[in-house]
Amino acid sequence: MDAQGRGRAEDVDPADQWVLNPRTGEYELRLSSSAPRPAVPGPRGRAPHDTDGSSPASPASPADGTTAGRARRTAAPGREVPPQRRRRPAVEEPAPGRRGRRPAKKSKGRKALLWVGGGTAFVVLVAGVGGYAYLKHLEGNVSTTDIGDAGSSSFKKDEAFNILIIGTDKRTGAGNEGYGDAGSAGHADTTILLHVSKDRSNATALSIPRDLIVDVPDCPTTQEDGVKTVVPGQTGIRFNRSLGESGRDAGCTMRTVKEVTGIQPHHFMMADFNAVKTLTTAVDGVDVCVEHAVDDPKSHLKLPAGESKVEGEQALAFVRTRHAFGNEGDLDRIKVQQQFLGSLMRKMSSGDTLTSPTKLVKLAEAATEALTVDSAIGTVGALKDVALELKKVPPKNITFATVPVKDNPAEPTPVTVVVDETKAPQVFDMVRNDISFTEVKQRKKKEAAAVAARLEGEKADPSEVRVRVMNGGAAAGSAQEELQYLQTRAGVTKSENAGNADTELARTTLEYAPDQADQARALAEILGLSGAAMKPGESVTNAQGLPTMTLTLGKDFKGPGIKLDAASAEAPEGVQKSTADQVQCAS
Repeated sequence: MDAQGRGRAEDVDPADQWVLNPRTGEYELRLSSSAPRPAVPGPRGRAPHDTDGSSPASPASPADGTTAGRARRTAAPGREVPPQRRRRPAVEEPAPGRRGRRPAKKSKGRKALLWVGGGTAFVVLVAGVGGYAYLKHLEGNVSTTDIGDAGSSSFKKDEAFNILIIGTDKRTGAGNEGYGDAGSAGHADTTILLHVSKDRSNATALSIPRDLIVDVPDCPTTQEDGVKTVVPGQTGIRFNRSLGESGRDAGCTMRTVKEVTGIQPHHFMMADFNAVKTLTTAVDGVDVCVEHAVDDPKSHLKLPAGESKVEGEQALAFVRTRHAFGNEGDLDRIKVQQQFLGSLMRKMSSGDTLTSPTKLVKLAEAATEALTVDSAIGTVGALKDVALELKKVPPKNITFATVPVKDNPAEPTPVTVVVDETKAPQVFDMVRNDISFTEVKQRKKKEAAAVAARLEGEKADPSEVRVRVMNGGAAAGSAQEELQYLQTRAGVTKSENAGNADTELARTTLEYAPDQADQARALAEILGLSGAAMKPGESVTNAQGLPTMTLTLGKDFKGPGIKLDAASAEAPEGVQKSTADQVQCAS
């Protein structure tokens, strides 16, 4: 491995110098006293060696030559690893350049799945945080961009968050001259909006087609020369042009996503073609599956039917090819990329990867060197916080989906697409309101018990349910939207719009008379009302003189058809989705 810019010397793999600290249970970067001590560089741009090319001199070893002495020599500034107690046998340190035997117990390495398309590449970062100095070195690998108010000023660990993952088609890096567009400033070739739920029970990775026609808003930027300028917006252009052209940065792409979806991206992560090549090589390849043999002369992808393992150039060809699958378009390529990402995530969470310090270090180096992020998460502390929060999401509850689109009606022979207004709004609402596309377990046991108690008994047929709908704090027009859903999709035809309530409510409620309990149970099942939301009380009289329940939509109302007591809901009919734990074959 080269030493340039990484603080390595004499082809010593840093992964071979990670030693288990028995007091903390974590691996730490320690160097043998018999080997030259390479420097661990700080932020990018600081020279890791003296001007004559030699490594800085190592501090003298303690007279006793103990492991504790070596630990003090390599610990983070201001910190020491205390000497080992003599009551236990000393931990034998592996010889330089060799790995010692490791205990069967898994490392406490922090892992984070950071999905990035880079010319349809991506980044999966799995970082072991055994040493502060090494983390600072990783921080120095990462490039940052000041996006101003296009995103958040800091990472909030206690909230739901949205990270915009961008893969560019810029021809940077060795061997990438033949990819992408010649002279491209780096368009948004592959884009995924990653939403992570507030309770970390689920996440949604929403792909945005590069050929989607959008309006790009005006964009304040800080150019490479430090000059601040506003790049004028454009209407009716492809989404991928929201990045790169006229000096547009990732903040412009974030603003465009907000304009199209109504969802605010908080942060971004961006990579180029090198990411997929270096990362798949670092994990010794990723398993893929194709229904039919592939021989694509344009991408140079050659695979037999069935399962294969790809890495490096072949992995990049797999996620970039447009001509090997489906209708040879961008939407089919997105499906293949999502399948590939799921496979890579499964590889990342496997014991073979998590228990290998060599792979962890290689992944950390490859990922951070390929990564550009917004300034708010460009520090070692913020990146660690993001990693720890992403680690909490179960792969089975990570959903891959695509913005619902249709052919552009303005083109005689469509080559671009537009948002499908009949399906996309509900998808956007689900993400914006922190609703999972997969079923997750109800965690509030007391509330679940209350629901069961209130719903116990017979339920009336929906056609016999009489209810008036009022808006008590939901978005304007919500009562009419919910009424339309009840009448046309839920079968509650005896319903009416009663306008605005006198007061605003934080939570949606259903008030009913005792003799309407069967109707209340039926409506509660349709709407997903909790036991606390069902209020036995009085009914009102409708225009026909019949007793009617009152449904008041509160500020927690998430949209028509979205159940209120669940952390999940069904996507609109026709929206294709998959989860990270599913094994699929590209067709």
